[in-house]
Amino acid sequence: MAMSGARQVAVGMGFVERTPPEAVLAEGVPAVLESVPPHRRKAAIELAHWGYGAAAGAMFAFLPRGLRRSRLTGPVYGVLSWGVFELFVAPGLGLAHARRSRPQERWALLLDHVLFGLVVGTPPEATVAGPGDPEDHEDLGGEGDRGDDGKHRGRRRGSHRS
Repeated sequence: MAMSGARQVAVGMGFVERTPPEAVLAEGVPAVLESVPPHRRKAAIELAHWGYGAAAGAMFAFLPRGLRRSRLTGPVYGVLSWGVFELFVAPGLGLAHARRSRPQERWALLLDHVLFGLVVGTPPEATVAGPGDPEDHEDLGGEGDRGDDGKHRGRRRGSHRS
């Protein structure tokens, strides 16, 4: 979704003539979409594009953990996904933009794929929760034992609750 937003900015600023889903719609509907009614094709193509991005994002999880932890892996992965589109998908669909020189547009599309990679990539400090001893964390007042006087005394060692 972040990439789609960046792409709309690039189109609005004139860096990209039309998005890849718009190009597919304008230049010829792939055979797989011929059965989709014309008034629903734009949505189907956009969903296919999001599905492609979701699949690419999900495949990132299959990279080795050590590789995924690098800050550069996400952006490099985004650039590689852009390269797959430029070298294989666009020519395979017969899109005109695959055959003409358009450096400004290619840079804009490259940069939104870097953004995709930044979003998909997991920097080391992005771990929100993980295994650990609950005693290592301060009790913030929600749980713990109260003494006879009703005052909160925090969690006692060995008094873990499930």
